[in-house]
Amino acid sequence: MTKNETVLCIKKNRLPESWVQQKSIVPLGLDLFIENCSATGFEFINRSDAEENPSYKQIIPYIVLQTRDFKKTAIYNRKGSEQRLHDLWSIGIGGHINPIDRKTQNDSFLQILITGMERELNEELDQRSENDLPHFIGVISEDITDVGKVHLGAVFRILTTAPEKFSPGSELFQFAWKKTKNLEQLNLELWSKLALELISNL
Repeated sequence: MTKNETVLCIKKNRLPESWVQQKSIVPLGLDLFIENCSATGFEFINRSDAEENPSYKQIIPYIVLQTRDFKKTAIYNRKGSEQRLHDLWSIGIGGHINPIDRKTQNDSFLQILITGMERELNEELDQRSENDLPHFIGVISEDITDVGKVHLGAVFRILTTAPEKFSPGSELFQFAWKKTKNLEQLNLELWSKLALELISNL
């Protein structure tokens, strides 16, 4: 986190109640997600303030990689800038949306979200299959952990028949494709558990 970093946020009380429960797992189409977020009014605020203010939810694209037969899921170990997640395993690639993801002042919420998601993928993966595109599948949120209280996950999934075409960048420690059915045996971050449950509900 840089001192002056600003991040995309939405006031929690303007979001649908089903999205911001103690634990929320909401299968959802992209159109409805965008419609709701656009109607609330979104803003960029200082990240250090947002991290301490649970009246805002920072919007995080959270991208899950799976083989098209669902049998394997990509995982990595958390060693990045978020100290509170260290030593946990994650199935989600993603991060904050910044003003750099807003090309013009007139950009829609959809344009900003997709630009931010693509930037995160390009930063975190040195290589990926261009034929396998992210698809939005729903929302996850939780007010159980300090991290979760101030973030909302916009979950995307990439399905592939060529996992070998995905090469991790330096931030994705111990990146590997594991059997999906065995993931619950790992010390997963809570969002990864919610994302797996979301996928099982599709």
